[in-house]
Amino acid sequence: MFFLRFQSPSISALQYCDQSAQTGFPMSNNTYKALPWVALMAALVPSAHCADLDAAVKYINPKVVSWRRDLHQHPELSNRETRTAGIVAGHLRKLGLTVETGIAHTGVVALLKTGQPGPTIALRADMDALPVVERTDVPFRSTAKANYRGEEVGVMHACGHDSHTAVLMGVAELLLQMKGELRGNVLLVFQPAEEGAPPGEEGGASVMLREGIFKRYKPEVAFGWHAWAPLNTGTVGYRSGPFMARSQAWKAVVNGRQTHGSRPWQGVDPIAVAAQIVNGLQTVVSRQVDITRIPAVVSVGAIKGGVRNNIIPDNVEMIGTLRTFDAAQYTQVTQAMRRMVENTAEANGATAVFELDPYSNPVTYNDPALTTRVLPSLRKAAGEENVREIPLITGSEDFAYFAQDVPSVFYMVGVTPKGTDVTAAPSNHSDLFYLDEAALPLATRALLQVAVDYLK
Repeated sequence: MFFLRFQSPSISALQYCDQSAQTGFPMSNNTYKALPWVALMAALVPSAHCADLDAAVKYINPKVVSWRRDLHQHPELSNRETRTAGIVAGHLRKLGLTVETGIAHTGVVALLKTGQPGPTIALRADMDALPVVERTDVPFRSTAKANYRGEEVGVMHACGHDSHTAVLMGVAELLLQMKGELRGNVLLVFQPAEEGAPPGEEGGASVMLREGIFKRYKPEVAFGWHAWAPLNTGTVGYRSGPFMARSQAWKAVVNGRQTHGSRPWQGVDPIAVAAQIVNGLQTVVSRQVDITRIPAVVSVGAIKGGVRNNIIPDNVEMIGTLRTFDAAQYTQVTQAMRRMVENTAEANGATAVFELDPYSNPVTYNDPALTTRVLPSLRKAAGEENVREIPLITGSEDFAYFAQDVPSVFYMVGVTPKGTDVTAAPSNHSDLFYLDEAALPLATRALLQVAVDYLK
């Protein structure tokens, strides 16, 4: 039986009522003070029909919501998560854990020991935000700005990493309360730079591994989750085996010859060539890849060239991303892209250089045996009918590096409000991305259930 232990009836520890558990909004201090002590304790102690983990999640949810809103209002770009890391480390130290900081620049790691022999499992949350100007109307909307690729940009948690961090902070607190019932250890991994390090830097899961976190703590499995707009609140999505795509950043520079805009025949126009290359790249997947077998995606994310309306520039730079699911497909597509870029330029009297960024995320792979073992836990948390197998995701996730090192499972938790058409909802990475806070209790419950079941 799991009991919540409290030192004193402080508001920070006891902000809880049925309404706050359902909506994520903690009650006011005045409401708290008006409750008779007996009624308050009756609300806090799990009733006979209430599962212990449900009660635990109801207790911690106001904290999770509060942490998430604070992090959302103060987002930080990859390798710059200093404030976020400080909040995480401070919370873990208050729980009495020994904390490592500065892992892969700003990462935070702590080992929660139950005191009983057993396996070590890793639970991971990512902390970084994106260079996006937020356009939602939530009261804790981000107005933060930063510098990215030499430009001032807005910063927004447009992918839900604020919720990942807040949920793992809450799960850590609950697992510590429950450690007497568990066996083994929990490695808490708060990871920076999941979205990719800034140009010229390294970061993320691969650097954390290179710096030895798994070698030191030796987890036998790893678990992670993602807030996912294409699913409604209350739903968990999973897939055994390959789940999310390999991502590969690429760059192409088209070199022409500068001339006056009124006399293009005296130069070589790299902008016109770049436009042909963009169109040509779309035929790589649609005409050269068997997409009935497995999907692939080629996207151009930015084009830069020229400074004035009447000057044809010397060169144009393009950057983009490639998504594939196996090695042969990756080789086929990258070779086709190189041909398209270089030969299109040559046909127009220009030259081009095509480069693949040395940093890429591998395919995120869910260990089939571990997925089978974890599914009952997810179904206990969400309900049998709310856990579904979902198609391959062409988005990528650098949790994949952890999954290469130990058997792992990564799953999705829906965050688009119930009753909303997910096909019309703003996606992850959108400036209108909206995370339904009613999804946070399930996100917390699912991760907690997975950890508890494995360690019991």
